[in-house]
Amino acid sequence: MSQVAITAQARSEFGKGAARKLRREGRIPAVIYGSGTELVHITLPEHELNLALRKPRVVLAVTFDGSTVITKPRDVQRDPVKRVIEHLDLVIISKLEAATRGDMADAMKVAEAAAVEAGIDPGTVAAAMQEAIARGEDPMTAALHAVADVRAQAEAYSEANTAQAEVDDAAAAAGAAAAAAAAPPSAPAEPAGE
Repeated sequence: MSQVAITAQARSEFGKGAARKLRREGRIPAVIYGSGTELVHITLPEHELNLALRKPRVVLAVTFDGSTVITKPRDVQRDPVKRVIEHLDLVIISKLEAATRGDMADAMKVAEAAAVEAGIDPGTVAAAMQEAIARGEDPMTAALHAVADVRAQAEAYSEANTAQAEVDDAAAAAGAAAAAAAAPPSAPAEPAGE
């Protein structure tokens, strides 16, 4: 499962200057919120957070003030040039949603591995998997079918292109034959010296 335990510290200073100071110390300012809960300002360790956010559909088990809250990233704000994290919004989620996100992450790993093994673009397979899940298919089943679906689509596309090329070639040949038939006959050459 893509659940990562991370320890947070409470944050009491706010503003650009305080945020810059935190980032220099290797900590990222963040907030945690959810329905029926009060907004909590925290800081997270930069290195651990960067590693966690590399996982698809990550669930963060954030521990602070002696309690643990299960969250998911809602908004990751990055510096537009350096691409470092400047701020993070986390939303509290239920254990059921955390399990669902974990299942999706596991299914995405299976689909990506199958795509690489089959020599197919993993992004295309992930999109096919998302479409299958949207139609109501189980994530793991969708992952297993995604590679076959993409391969079938690629073959159908290739066959359609081949058929269209044959039609285009036949039309070009027919056009050339019609043009040759419509051309006036050339006059016979007069013998030289008469």
